Amino acid sequence: MLRVSQFRIGFSIPKLSPLSSIPSLFSFSFPSHSHSQIHTFSSTKTFHFHSPSSLPLSPFTSIMPLKASASYSSGVEGGGEREILVQHLLVKEDDQKLLLDIQKRIVAGEDLSDLAVDHSICPSKDEGGMLGWVRKGQMVPEFEEAAFSAPLNKVVRCKTKFGWHLLQVLSEREESVLQEIKPDELHVKFQDPNFSEEAQLIDVREPEEVATASLPGFTVLPLRQFGSWGPEVNTKFDPQKDTYVLCHHGMRSLQVARWLQAQGFRKVYNISGGIHAYAVQVDPSVPTY
Repeated sequence: MLRVSQFRIGFSIPKLSPLSSIPSLFSFSFPSHSHSQIHTFSSTKTFHFHSPSSLPLSPFTSIMPLKASASYSSGVEGGGEREILVQHLLVKEDDQKLLLDIQKRIVAGEDLSDLAVDHSICPSKDEGGMLGWVRKGQMVPEFEEAAFSAPLNKVVRCKTKFGWHLLQVLSEREESVLQEIKPDELHVKFQDPNFSEEAQLIDVREPEEVATASLPGFTVLPLRQFGSWGPEVNTKFDPQKDTYVLCHHGMRSLQVARWLQAQGFRKVYNISGGIHAYAVQVDPSVPTY
């Protein structure tokens, strides 16, 4: 029987804080062949593993629920919209004196990230207030409206239920795409002799699964070994290339595909139904297990 684990993608914060009970961002539950420990995958290059109650992350970012695979199978996540790179500083609502003092120091030329380290009450202070790349729908409405309306590099102020924020948009880019591809569609692509060279193929199953059944051209990156390959994924793979992710039934691969999208991979395909569906629907010579 598959056990249910919880997969979290958030911003790596090495120290605990009073906000440690805040739910983490991008929190999904998914079936896994791995043990039922909690895996915390960070969108930065540092990777930490925490219990769910000890992960201090930005409190004003909303939780994004995992879509059921049935409703997601023909959908596209992202594409055509903006993503912005944001840093911020958060102070208490009643700390007006500190807020005004910080604003004066910014006008005088001090850096927001340095001030965040010293004065922010958000756990992101340990990263200089850096929240990373975000898209619409990931933040509380007041913060989102201010961030997506802000000119590049200008520090703007907004208020949410968590207090006063001073935020700065450092860069922007077109939103990446995450899409499902059906086994028969993948089979058609395999007929193109250039496909394996032009695309990046990743199999996140465990070695014993790959030994039982595999498809040609896939690089094996076992999900249980994420700690070893995760920090190097941007150097071993090209984020600008089309990337296809495979697992047994399409659930583990969906989680990794979403994580790759968060790392800046521009076009990521999750293979719907995994290698099992490929064997049943396309190629009976591939063993099922």
